[in-house]
Amino acid sequence: MLKALREQIDTILRLDPAARSRLEIVAAYPGFHAVVFHRCANWLWRHGFLVAARWVSNLARFLTLIEIHPAARIGRRLFIDHGAGVVIGETTEIGDDVTLYQGVTLGGTSLNRGKRHPTLEDGVIIGAGAKILGGFTVGAGARVGANAVVLHAVAPGESVAGIPARPTGVKLDAPKDFLPYGTPCEDLPDPIARCVASLMDEVANLKQRLAELERKTEFPAEDMPAEPRSARAGRRMLRGVED
Repeated sequence: MLKALREQIDTILRLDPAARSRLEIVAAYPGFHAVVFHRCANWLWRHGFLVAARWVSNLARFLTLIEIHPAARIGRRLFIDHGAGVVIGETTEIGDDVTLYQGVTLGGTSLNRGKRHPTLEDGVIIGAGAKILGGFTVGAGARVGANAVVLHAVAPGESVAGIPARPTGVKLDAPKDFLPYGTPCEDLPDPIARCVASLMDEVANLKQRLAELERKTEFPAEDMPAEPRSARAGRRMLRGVED
């Protein structure tokens, strides 16, 4: 237990430039407090003290503004940054080295008592205000942008954003790469901008092909094919009728 807490403090020191000391984290970081409370509540839940576990989790919510169901399974070195408004549902499973920002909801969309909350594999980062809704898996090293609404599984190492969330085109080869707020803050490949750019490229290609076809159908005067005799006779007949 003490080793896990020490690892979590070291993780916060590494990932949060605002953290100055271990004492500051222990005394003033609600994300750290929420995880400590959850460890206690989860122990009570697993040993059958369900009401006591819910009381501890409710006390933690009152003190930290972070709601974690005591049955949720959380791995090592979870970093909840800022934390206000975070909700983690009952059947949620969180791997190691996961980062959650404020306003994140790991919720369910079903009324059954089975698996209805998401599974976050190792190294996942969830941006501020994102909603992960359903019993699917967000793969290892995946990144979810701020305010995204994720309704389907996310592949390992993939970055998604938007409502509903779609891949942004940013693929991280190394899950250890940190991405603040789960969002590429530089050169974000906007899906709409990519679509417009693709359409403009296609129009340019079509214009080029049309120009080539027009050049092929143009004949110099000396290369013009001879007019058929029947066409000349028909034109003379029309002139005679007009006269």
